[in-house]
Amino acid sequence: MLVAVPLIASASGDPAIDTIGTAVSPEELAKFFVIMPDGEGLPPGSGTAAAGLPLYAEKCAMCHGENLEGLEGTGAPPLAGGRGTLATKKPFKSVESYWPYASTLYDYIWRAMPFHEPGSLTPDEVYSITAYILSFGKIIDEATVLDAKSLSEVKMPNVDGFYVDNGPDRLIYRAQGGATSK
Repeated sequence: MLVAVPLIASASGDPAIDTIGTAVSPEELAKFFVIMPDGEGLPPGSGTAAAGLPLYAEKCAMCHGENLEGLEGTGAPPLAGGRGTLATKKPFKSVESYWPYASTLYDYIWRAMPFHEPGSLTPDEVYSITAYILSFGKIIDEATVLDAKSLSEVKMPNVDGFYVDNGPDRLIYRAQGGATSK
């Protein structure tokens, strides 16, 4: 694929010469992906909570804590707990209490984690860490094998705690109780 943008004023008159851009290989293009809330875009692979536990201990616990509680000073949020707290005076935001889609968890881990090596995990490792986090919060059974199909079917505890506010110039998912997420 060649991404080409014609120049405003052509110096030579030949659009094949007067372009800005470079050829993009399929490997380079593969770095840009979108995983939708319904799971569209999830890669092939699979994982379990049992496989995720040692991966979490090695790659995640240093920031998120051994019990997914988040560690002060790391900036890493808690990943478990807080169900039913968003509409209270002290909301506790975590994967378990706030995130409306399991595919979003997969997407975030795959793109941004671990913090010191983002994008270094394989799809199987991400499925396994996702399975561990979801099983820790009792969202899935620890024997569940996560893959593109099964992850898409996971119903998060707060999926019904959001509504679409698509007013002028915005599409915002608002959590019940006033918190917002774009």
